[in-house]
Amino acid sequence: MSLIIAIVFFAACLLGVPLAFAFGLSGLVGFTISGLPVEILASKMMFAINSFPLLAIPFFMLAGELMVRAGMVNLAIRAANTLVGRVHGGLGHVTIASGLGLASVSGTAVADAAALGSALMKPLSERYSRPFGAALIAACGNLGPILPPSTAMIVYASIAGPGVSIPELFLGGVLPAFLIAGGMAIYVGLACYWRGYPLTGEPIRLANICREGLRALPVLLVPIVVIGGIIGGVFTATEGGAIAVVMASLIGLFYTRELKLSDFPAALLSAGMTTGIVTIIIAAAATVTFVFSIDMLPRQLSALLQSLTDDPQIFLLMIFVTLIGVGMFMESTAAYVMLVPIFSPIAASYGIDSLHFALVFILTLIVGMLTPPVGTLLFVASGISGLKVGEIVGEVMPLVLIQFTVALLVLLFPSVFLWLPGFAN
Repeated sequence: MSLIIAIVFFAACLLGVPLAFAFGLSGLVGFTISGLPVEILASKMMFAINSFPLLAIPFFMLAGELMVRAGMVNLAIRAANTLVGRVHGGLGHVTIASGLGLASVSGTAVADAAALGSALMKPLSERYSRPFGAALIAACGNLGPILPPSTAMIVYASIAGPGVSIPELFLGGVLPAFLIAGGMAIYVGLACYWRGYPLTGEPIRLANICREGLRALPVLLVPIVVIGGIIGGVFTATEGGAIAVVMASLIGLFYTRELKLSDFPAALLSAGMTTGIVTIIIAAAATVTFVFSIDMLPRQLSALLQSLTDDPQIFLLMIFVTLIGVGMFMESTAAYVMLVPIFSPIAASYGIDSLHFALVFILTLIVGMLTPPVGTLLFVASGISGLKVGEIVGEVMPLVLIQFTVALLVLLFPSVFLWLPGFAN
């Protein structure tokens, strides 16, 4: 039965059927074959999205929308420019630093890439090249779901259950995010030097750093308050998202004064539409996962994998390679809903730490958002730059390799990356 469902799903995707409908059709086929009442479909879909932690997603998406409209992104860019602007690849380093700043508030890759592209695509195209700028914006957008607060981690934790802590996951994403940013900064600096791209920005001066740093201080306070409160146990991730919305609104209305009351309906609509897409995919994919569990697919896969190897490290490498392939062809949210209930119990049977497995799983799938042929961020960068996806792929592949290398380091050296999450206990 599981094989038939998989065939139906991939056939629907190849025919261009929207992802949520492809999952719904696959679930319906599974229910029909198994003889279950179709009415159960609705209850399973409702159960999948009836989750308090998932409420954090619309809040953080709305906070990101308000930040862009409030001009907070421009404050972060100017502050970054005073620190790293006047070196080889300076504008690229500003893009990376701004990507880290945005990631620390919004937690979503697409929104971050869109915000960076609206502010930096034109100067990147003028000083470097349009494909190089588009690739860098796409890669920096990928920092959003890695650095806390990450909506991808919230989705994973809500599916995996109480064995995985959101604060621990948040802290687990900090070191990989900064390693990725550092690796990309080194590559950008070397690439700009080799290609003879001109220096950008003003010479680094302490007075400029202090001036722009003070101007951007309210923006920096948002992630400090929100992430610190979540990790410190002062409030939940959902409540932290609501606080981020309030802070972004107050800063935009009374500090930058670029946010208007008339901007709120459009921001709410945009955040609501994105949230709706995510929740529909989660609900529809849950029906397929339910049928897989009835067919005892997790147990069958566990027996198959354990017959191949009893080494946890080899099992993790097998999952790593599998998720690379999945990320190249499937939207990441759908992959979480389908695969976490299947692979998480198998990882536990190998004695693998649940947090370690979660980080490997999340990072590998997130990098998949940047890989062709179905890399979501490639299409975002294509829309922003006006280039075809094929024109961006060549420039983005070195950045993809950097991100995959960090994910592999997390897999191979768990003690290094699990040290920081230990402070959340």
